[in-house]
Amino acid sequence: MYKKILFFVSVVLVFSSCEKEFLEPAIENNRDLSDIQDEPGFALGLLYNGYTRLPGGWSFSEMATDDAVSSDEDNNYSNMATGQWAENFNPVDQWQNSFAAIQYLNLMLSKADTVTYAENPAVNQMFKDRTKGEVYGLRAYFMHRLLQAHGGMAGGQLLGVPIMLEPQDASTDFSSLQRATFEEGIQQIYSDIEKAIELLPLDYEDIGNQDGIPAKYVNMGAGVNDYNRVLGKTNRLRMTERVALGIRSRAALLAASPAFNQGTSTTWADAANYAADVLDRNGGDGGLDPDGLTWYNDGGVIDNLAAGLNPPEILWRANMPGPSSTLEEQLYPPSLFGDGLVNPTQNLVNAFPMANGYPIDHPDSGYDPANPYVNRDPRLTAFIVVNGSQMGPFDETIITAVDGGTIDGLNIVESSTRTGYYLRKLLREDVNLDPQSVNQQRHINPLIRYTEIYLNYAEAANEAWGPMGTGGNSYSAYDVIRAIRERAGLSANGGDLYLESIKGDQDAMRELIRNERRLELSFEGFRFWDLRRWNEDLSEMAFGDRIEDGNHEVISVEPRLYSDYMIYGPIPYSEVLKFGLTQNMGW
Repeated sequence: MYKKILFFVSVVLVFSSCEKEFLEPAIENNRDLSDIQDEPGFALGLLYNGYTRLPGGWSFSEMATDDAVSSDEDNNYSNMATGQWAENFNPVDQWQNSFAAIQYLNLMLSKADTVTYAENPAVNQMFKDRTKGEVYGLRAYFMHRLLQAHGGMAGGQLLGVPIMLEPQDASTDFSSLQRATFEEGIQQIYSDIEKAIELLPLDYEDIGNQDGIPAKYVNMGAGVNDYNRVLGKTNRLRMTERVALGIRSRAALLAASPAFNQGTSTTWADAANYAADVLDRNGGDGGLDPDGLTWYNDGGVIDNLAAGLNPPEILWRANMPGPSSTLEEQLYPPSLFGDGLVNPTQNLVNAFPMANGYPIDHPDSGYDPANPYVNRDPRLTAFIVVNGSQMGPFDETIITAVDGGTIDGLNIVESSTRTGYYLRKLLREDVNLDPQSVNQQRHINPLIRYTEIYLNYAEAANEAWGPMGTGGNSYSAYDVIRAIRERAGLSANGGDLYLESIKGDQDAMRELIRNERRLELSFEGFRFWDLRRWNEDLSEMAFGDRIEDGNHEVISVEPRLYSDYMIYGPIPYSEVLKFGLTQNMGW
């Protein structure tokens, strides 16, 4: 759907550029905004420009954290992590893309009520409500990304970004442009979400009778076919009430977190309840998809998805392009004709517990450093390729030992692992890159997974009410974490003894929840932001595993050189110069 974009946009000021820089369409497509009334395609082109700025792939920002390094030492994330992050060099910048999206969305909103979509009054009103609801939901999504990336302390106050609710043009007075407080930004997200919820259906599904039509449309004469035309299944993948609730959960978790809760009114209880609003529509703690752990490699499901449907694990996803092998080309080991780009660290490997649920440094874990992959959490080898793992369409053995005699060994060739590990998660292992028999497969790119929302709830509920408290909901942080770890296969034969041992300890449960988030959401773009919102140490050395003669040696691979103030990202230097915006402390 996102590819069917109608570029009927007139002169649009892109906020991230200078005041005189404009985005101009081809001359034959020039339209004035006054033309929008009778050209619904023009209006929808503005809306689609918001959708096209949604993430379309994987950033692998984990390579700037303690979870991974890049096999390419000149990778921007490597440069960032080793001391080059600056206000004029920011690989995690969200400013330009998000403000450009908001500009188009504001243009759409400014004319939304003037557009005529259909002669039928009920159909016309449904179109107006839906498109406005989409705008509000998308605007909240991009505001969250801006606050996450650019909110920070400045002058003793937690600031966000400028709040733009009207389209900007050449007459805009940019001299008065100022950053709003972080709290004002969060409240704007909540306001937009509430409006989206009022205007959008929970999901886009066809109905069979009048009972499924909201009364306001029935009173305008809407029929079943009218409803299905505007709000039925052909509109799947667009913004919905369910998606908007997921965005609100993300924003609330950010606002309640240690690095961002100064001067904000969002509490941990709020964050937990907002997550519960999503989970209660998914079966509560019993709604976790039992097959959702390896959602990325379930070819039987992915290949048969049609008409915008989602697997049970995925709340919202991007449109699926045709078959490709780009991800495998990036991540496969060199023996499978890949670039081995992302190398998980020993730090991350150590975070996977034993199969009995105990952390490897616990006295009851049974961990053997000489046989470090034996009796481990099944997620370890589901997500990471270790020495001796089988991988690829023909289950070839990957040897990472320096004396293993293969190009997959530690630092053997330019694309070999630097840590002793390769990434398995996200890959379709039925992709074959052998030049003699290349094949490609479809890939699915979630924008929000349910597991994320379950972990949002667990974190917030534990902080608000402790491990076993529910705050009036029907499940606790403990209940959610138990379900997640059961799905992972921990302690399948004897119960999760470690979880049971800490269910009365809020601090220990906090550590466990954060670790579960690290594992379950690994390589999906969360670790970089989670460390910052938790106000955690950013500068842990990235370690690897050197194997020779069967012996394992932990080695230092790449430092992480961050200053304390870098829990907050910078405002782009160009925006500080152009508009005099206040910069975050330290930058």
